[in-house]
Amino acid sequence: MQSMRKPKLFWVSAGAPLASVIISTLLVFAFKAQHHGISVIGKLQEGLNPPSWNMLHFHGSHLGLVMKTGLVTGIISLTEGIAVGRTFAALKNYQVDGNKEMIAIGLMNIVGSSTSCYVTTGAFSRSAVNHNAGAKTAVSNVIMAVTVMVTLLFLMPLFQYTPNVVLGAIIVTAVVGLIDLPAAYHIWKVDKFDFLVMLCAFLGVIFISVQYGLAIAVGISIFKVLLQITRPKTMMLGNIPGTDIYRNLHHYKEVVRVPGFLILSIEAPINFTNTTYLKERISRWIEDYVTEEEETKKHSGLHFVILDLSAVNAIDTSGVSFLKDLRMVVEKKGLELVLVNPLGEVMEKLQRADESLEFMRSDALFLTVGEAVTTLTSTIKGQSSNNV
Repeated sequence: MQSMRKPKLFWVSAGAPLASVIISTLLVFAFKAQHHGISVIGKLQEGLNPPSWNMLHFHGSHLGLVMKTGLVTGIISLTEGIAVGRTFAALKNYQVDGNKEMIAIGLMNIVGSSTSCYVTTGAFSRSAVNHNAGAKTAVSNVIMAVTVMVTLLFLMPLFQYTPNVVLGAIIVTAVVGLIDLPAAYHIWKVDKFDFLVMLCAFLGVIFISVQYGLAIAVGISIFKVLLQITRPKTMMLGNIPGTDIYRNLHHYKEVVRVPGFLILSIEAPINFTNTTYLKERISRWIEDYVTEEEETKKHSGLHFVILDLSAVNAIDTSGVSFLKDLRMVVEKKGLELVLVNPLGEVMEKLQRADESLEFMRSDALFLTVGEAVTTLTSTIKGQSSNNV
C-alpha cells in the first residue's frame, strides 16, 4: 500500500517481502526454530523441470478420464485467470481481452505439459504480490521469471529454513490491499443479490479455495439469471395526468389508472421458460382489477387489456402460443387484447403464426400506449352513444 500512496517509496513495498524472507530464514537457522514447532519449507530440489514430452500418451484405458479432468480443470483455470485479470483491470483502469487470455493460458499449458509444469493460470496470490510491489508493465513478469529460474538453479538450498508462516503473511498482506470496502457498500446499496454473490465468492475464496469460491459465485449468478428469465419483470402502467406518458403505477405517485383499461408491460424475452408464469400473472391482474372495481362500486367496467411489448426483444413459438392463448382467455371474459409496439423479430413471428390476422387488425395493434388509449377511448364513447 505504501507504493500506491507514495510512489517514490515503491522500493519499500518491493523489498519488504524479500527482507522478511531473509530475516526470518536467518532467525530460524540461528535458533534452530524448526525443532520447536516452526513449520519450514524443508529441503528443496535444485534445477529446472525436466522435459516430459516423452511421457505424453494419447491412448490407454484412462484417456477418457484424463480428457474429462482436463476439460474441467481448463474451465476452472480459465475462469480464475479471467476473474483475477478483471479484478486488477478494475483497479488499474484497463481492459481485459478474454480471447487473448484464453490463447495465452492455452499456450502456456501446452508448453508446460512438455516441461513437467502444473496447470498454469492467472495466479491470484502472485498477481496480488506483483500489484502491491508497484509493477506496471509486463517486464515485471520477465524479471520474475528470470529470478525464479536463477533461484531454482542456484538458491534453492538457502530456502530450506524459510518458515511457511512468513510466506503466508506475504500473500495475506498483498491480498488485504485489494479489499475495497466502499465498493462493497456501493454494491449493497445498488443490488442486494449482487452483494450476496460477492460475499459468497469472498468467503469461498478465503475459507475454501479460489476455485470453489469462483464456482459458488458463478453458480449463484446462473441461478439469478435463471430466476430473471423464468420470472420476468412485469408491471402495471398508468397515465401521468396532462401528458401522453405512461409509467409504472408503483414508481410514480402522480400516475393514475385509465378507466376501462388494464395496461401491462413485459420487460423480458417471452419464451418457454416464462409463458406459464406470465399467463397466470396477467390472469390474476385481470381478476384483481375486476374485484377491486366491484368492491369500490365503480361501474366504468374493464374493456381492454393493453400489452406493451416495446421491451420484448425476442419471442419463440411458446411465446407466440402464449399470446394466442391469452387472447382467447381475455375474450372469454368479454374483453379485448391489444398489443403495443412489438419489435421486429416479435412482429415477424406473429405475422407468420397469426393465420387469422387477429393481431394484425388496426384496432388490435398500436405503436404507443397513448395512441392505443386515445383510439380505443373514442371507440368506447361511440359504442356508449349508440347504446343510448
